[in-house]
Amino acid sequence: MGVVHVLDGYYLSITLLITIAYQLFFFSIAFTFKFDKLTDFAGGTNFVILAIITLAFSGNHGNARNIVVSIFIMVWGARLSGFLLFRILKTGKDDRFDDKRDKFFPFLGFWVFQMLWVWIVSLTVTILNSPNITQFNQPSFGTGRDIAGVILFTIGFIMECVSDIQKYRFRTAHGSDGSICDVGFFNWTRHPNYFGEIIIQFSIFMIAVSPAAYGYVHGGAYSALYASIVGPFFLTILLMFVSGLPLQERPGAKKRYEKGINWDAYATYLRRTSILIPFPPQIYEKTPMFLKRTIFLEFPIYVFDPAKHADQSKAQSATAEEGRNDEPVLRD
Repeated sequence: MGVVHVLDGYYLSITLLITIAYQLFFFSIAFTFKFDKLTDFAGGTNFVILAIITLAFSGNHGNARNIVVSIFIMVWGARLSGFLLFRILKTGKDDRFDDKRDKFFPFLGFWVFQMLWVWIVSLTVTILNSPNITQFNQPSFGTGRDIAGVILFTIGFIMECVSDIQKYRFRTAHGSDGSICDVGFFNWTRHPNYFGEIIIQFSIFMIAVSPAAYGYVHGGAYSALYASIVGPFFLTILLMFVSGLPLQERPGAKKRYEKGINWDAYATYLRRTSILIPFPPQIYEKTPMFLKRTIFLEFPIYVFDPAKHADQSKAQSATAEEGRNDEPVLRD
């Protein structure tokens, strides 16, 4: 099959329309039946669909670079959606939607945001597979950028997969007993799955941009390939400032402190463990604070200060309750 031209030369319109239709289809099911189990599945599999369609339309499905980046994003999306589907089937429901599930527009808002996430993060692969890029020759696959991209993808994919399994097994074993997940990758970073996910997207971009980096494409196509870095940056911003770290770091510490859930041990874990970039805990604990706040990305928005952010009455109640539970039982 030759190159298929649809709506525009970069496949931006067709991939957006497909994403909107796909997400609205699953939204209608989720809202009608109050069904949480397909939400993340719809997000991950959408990446797979866009990669398959753009690669098939490109007429360049014999080029190793197009195949590799398409397979990489398909494998990542399929693995992510499969794991999240397995997890939600075990837990039964998604707590994120407890205040939205019955409200049409707030619930729809989440799905609209998911549309943007899928479409923007897919841009690296979408643009590489588009006719405006495939009309040019490409360097043979195996350049320094390609090799570095494959290595980084492998590292990121292993980190994300393994850390998801480690955390799931830890939670299954410990439940809500207050234990701190510091096993495996979590001993070196508090969020290894996020770090792995970020590395994955930048590795795909590193491979996809090779035709521009080595001077094979020109004009608008050159600019478009470099502009596709918006995908990895969007994902990074999302995880660091919107739906990832901000929802877990300070709120998680606040909950532990106010409820007296193994707080002292958790405070030690926070001091010893990098928030995102993997680093030996023995060294990180002694790292100057200004380096933690800059190089290691532990910005003030993530930091929990009991004096500023905690409801002290709740913390005192939890402490008193813990003291009563520790009192010896007197028998006649």
